[in-house]
Amino acid sequence: MKLLLIGPPGVGKGTQANFLIEKYNIPQISTGDMLRENIRNETSLGDEAKKYMDAGKLVPDEVILNMINDRLNKHDCNNGYILDGFPRTIPQAKGLDILLGKLKQNLDSIVVMKISDSLIIKRLSNRRSCKECNKVYNLIFDPPTISNKCNDCSGNLYMRDDDNPKTIQNRLNVYHEQTEPVIDFYHNKKITKEINADGSIMEIKNNILNSLSK
Repeated sequence: MKLLLIGPPGVGKGTQANFLIEKYNIPQISTGDMLRENIRNETSLGDEAKKYMDAGKLVPDEVILNMINDRLNKHDCNNGYILDGFPRTIPQAKGLDILLGKLKQNLDSIVVMKISDSLIIKRLSNRRSCKECNKVYNLIFDPPTISNKCNDCSGNLYMRDDDNPKTIQNRLNVYHEQTEPVIDFYHNKKITKEINADGSIMEIKNNILNSLSK
């Protein structure tokens, strides 16, 4: 099962990816994790990416695609994988198509998690992080026992800058402008499965699994 998860920031892609990893026994491939691993291991691709990052520039698509190529050739991808965080743009999607063609592979499904901006802003703006141990709470779904205090270490909780409603809307705007066209790109290939992500974690999980079994 070769999958791509697409959805706005804060929709719950990471949580649902964990269920899919367990269900299908396949790895999650995150571009962020790949970059960090290559840089940590001082690979040639990692060294190249670090030059761009140190200069405050975006890592070119070609470098990311080369990392993905290396990752997909690893043993644990034989049964499939979940792509998360890539592609984010049409050029990246076209580059991925070329790469998969060379590997004689195709994506089986594109899981599109849909939700309103207003609900995303409500969810993310209610996140709080512990200053001491970095544990994350949600005041709606998983509030601390004592207000503004971490259950584990009693550290003070705070709102991260990127959980500010204005910042969240800016991130959503980027998603709408750059990533939503990618959904149309795959929709034309008739492999997208749209999931209503306005529900409980288990409801969303069941929606995804049901759609993939069809």
